[in-house]
Amino acid sequence: MSLNEHSLQALSWRKLYLSRAKLKATSRTSALLSGFAMVAMVEAQLEEDCEYPPGLLIAFSACTTVLVAVHLFALMISTCILPNLEAVSNVHNLNSIKESPHEQMHLYIELAWAFSTVIGTLLFLAEVVLICWVKFLPLKNKSKIHPNETDSDVSPGEAAAITSTVIMVPFALVFIVFAVHFYRSLVSHKTDRQFQVLEALSNITRLQNELDHRGEATSMQPSSVHFA
Repeated sequence: MSLNEHSLQALSWRKLYLSRAKLKATSRTSALLSGFAMVAMVEAQLEEDCEYPPGLLIAFSACTTVLVAVHLFALMISTCILPNLEAVSNVHNLNSIKESPHEQMHLYIELAWAFSTVIGTLLFLAEVVLICWVKFLPLKNKSKIHPNETDSDVSPGEAAAITSTVIMVPFALVFIVFAVHFYRSLVSHKTDRQFQVLEALSNITRLQNELDHRGEATSMQPSSVHFA
């Protein structure tokens, strides 16, 4: 095996391990967040005497459904591809990397990673805010039955929901900024790494060509025969 082939195989194995780690993280995260969303939907008890805004109920239902669908889609991709990567990575043979589908399925792996870590997490943050509104909004009607001494237009339930929204919005913005910065840094790192790999392969190729030329020059030199 030449040095170029050895370097390419090492790069392929590195990509295989990275893809396997991404699918494992996607599987754990998607299973956890989708399960939480389903429990939140089932356990959410709506008060019959409370007039919920139609937009709130529609947003809560749509956010929960999309959240579960996104994470289940990412979970399906990881469940289908991960066993094939595990089977190849557990074989201690350098040539078995050719049997791995991580190169052909690279787009699906990145899609599952993005769905689970970016889109799914943003939907989960929105789900927390909507749950707070659904949970605390019934206190608005109860405060009318038992009014406080202060004539405030904001009920305790609305205050609690607004507080959760105000707290969650900055965290969502920080998450978006971090995701964009992390993605740009990762792309820059991959680009620099690719240039380094190409430069190393170019140096290896040049060195190998020099050795081949020296070997040909040595073989073409006439051998001298000495007689006693």
